[in-house]
Amino acid sequence: MMMRGGTSKGAYFLAKDLPSDAKERDAILLSVMGSPDATQIDGIGGAHPLRSKVAIVEKSSEPGIDADFLFAQVGVTEAYVDTSPNCGNILAGVGPFAIERGLVAAQNGTTVVRVRTINTGTIAELAVSTPGGVVEYQGSVKIDGVPGTGAAINIFFLDIAGSVCNSLLPTGKVLDCIDGVPVTCIDNGMPVLVIAAKALGRTGYETVADLDADAELKAKIEQIRLLAGELMGLGNVANAVVPKISLVAAPRDGGCVTTRTFIPKKCHESIGVFGAVSVATACILPGSAAAAIAVVGQAESQALSIEHPTGEFTVSLEIDFKRALPVVKRAGLVRTARALFDGVVYARA
Repeated sequence: MMMRGGTSKGAYFLAKDLPSDAKERDAILLSVMGSPDATQIDGIGGAHPLRSKVAIVEKSSEPGIDADFLFAQVGVTEAYVDTSPNCGNILAGVGPFAIERGLVAAQNGTTVVRVRTINTGTIAELAVSTPGGVVEYQGSVKIDGVPGTGAAINIFFLDIAGSVCNSLLPTGKVLDCIDGVPVTCIDNGMPVLVIAAKALGRTGYETVADLDADAELKAKIEQIRLLAGELMGLGNVANAVVPKISLVAAPRDGGCVTTRTFIPKKCHESIGVFGAVSVATACILPGSAAAAIAVVGQAESQALSIEHPTGEFTVSLEIDFKRALPVVKRAGLVRTARALFDGVVYARA
């Protein structure tokens, strides 16, 4: 099933319909998506990392969990399938997909689907609109980066600190100096390098097109990313999609902070779900690369608007300020999803 989940699009498979051997599975996914090729003309990929994603879903055997979800980022111009990160946007479609495929029985009104992301062990609760026991995709909720509106999917994340790196601050510091640049290395759902745009001689308000064309900047942040990967315990990240990089600047439209995110070699037209949660978390940490420019309060429950090139992304945080370093107890947000196509896709022979 092809689905849009949040601001991403991908192919959703039942695990039983793919080979259990990872090498065989990945070969099929590359073929199906049409990779490696910049246009992905011979597959169903969308010629962009945000549209070259895969969800592999099965009924969970874990008590209290409805569905297990393996996320795969499929390379566009390079022949790789990366299952090390997670993706909150593709996750948004897992709830509806699990119901559509009969893995979860729909309730009349709202169906809560508890999903475990196999990549990272993250557990999330997805509240899916199911009037009459049928998934409802139409609604009035607008998310920036997606035309039109859809039915709200309320997502709550439980215990996502250190999802990939095993700790919120993988280097043990709120702020590191990497290649002469102050950087906050953080993982609250997604490993992200938070860097003040001005530290790299940029405003943080540049367009996506301008940033994608800025070869000097991209070379600099890739060098920082490679060094940070080692410091964060991720090893050689040259062919990995994490950590992401988020350049931050003071908000312009009444939000918490402005972002320009690289994923990692192209600039994101908005910002990913877990990327937004990690950036929002960095904003509340005193001494971080974002702290001096972010607009945050001291309330234990806050809705932080993360501005991005096509609008904003609101992240709800429940924060414990009583500790030496503030702790995010719970994170929530709203996404939409839509089923686009249901059928059979053919791999090359």
